[in-house]
Amino acid sequence: MQRRDKIILQKILSEINIAFEMLGDTEQEAFLSDEKLKRAVGMTVINIGELVKNISDELRNEHREVPWKAVAGMRDIAAHKYQTLRMEDVYNTVMMDFPELKEMLMSILNESGNG
Repeated sequence: MQRRDKIILQKILSEINIAFEMLGDTEQEAFLSDEKLKRAVGMTVINIGELVKNISDELRNEHREVPWKAVAGMRDIAAHKYQTLRMEDVYNTVMMDFPELKEMLMSILNESGNG
């Protein structure tokens, strides 16, 4: 694995952990009524998508099980269509999709001996 990819994966994992910390055990209804939290978590989703776009084609091709395009696509929606972004989707992405994404990325780092 390229050193650059390792650094990017570590940064993505850090952003995922930040999203988890911000949400904690917040219920969706409470999240939807907290403008600061929505913006903060939305920005974290954007950060993750932007980082994913910088992963090398080599690593993407080696790990096709990771939904690279979907993660980057969520970033594009969050960044460019923010007014129509469904914050329920942001919440669900963090709560349902990020745990699996985190596991996948940790596995990639561990198998390369760079965890």
